[in-house]
Amino acid sequence: MLCHLFVVLLSLKIVRGDVTLQWAANATAPDAIRARQQEIIEVTQKLMTAITNSDFQGYKELCDPGLTSFEPEGLGILVQSMEFHEFFMVNVLNARIHNTLIAEPRVHLLGDDAACIAYIRLTQTMDENLRARVAKAEETRVWHRRNGSWVNVHFHRSGSTFLHTN
Repeated sequence: MLCHLFVVLLSLKIVRGDVTLQWAANATAPDAIRARQQEIIEVTQKLMTAITNSDFQGYKELCDPGLTSFEPEGLGILVQSMEFHEFFMVNVLNARIHNTLIAEPRVHLLGDDAACIAYIRLTQTMDENLRARVAKAEETRVWHRRNGSWVNVHFHRSGSTFLHTN
């Protein structure tokens, strides 16, 4: 499994701002449901692109001002601050070249204006010694449609597992 993952990751181009998606559409769902699921996947991909590019303004446009999250950086505390995310995007992510892969997204439609997506997020980076690193995290995001636009209102990200590839 790990060897296969390594081969897949080596085939991806490491370019700042690249967000790749691996998804097999649910062929048994009606077209309208698949279209709405695809809409959630696309807005999630757009959010990942903003994160990958350290584009805090783009990130802010896709998130509710009261965004909440449970994530490793929050040390088990419910984070309720856009400033918390801005700090990492401006000071930490901006300093590295990285690539993101959204794998196996699963969308749950929770009515006409709400959805939840769960997926595996693989992030490739180069450390200060120019060694490639891969981090894997499980993420869940809750989206709410307001005035025709989807906004991320909550997310939960597991701790990352790191692998040095060279």
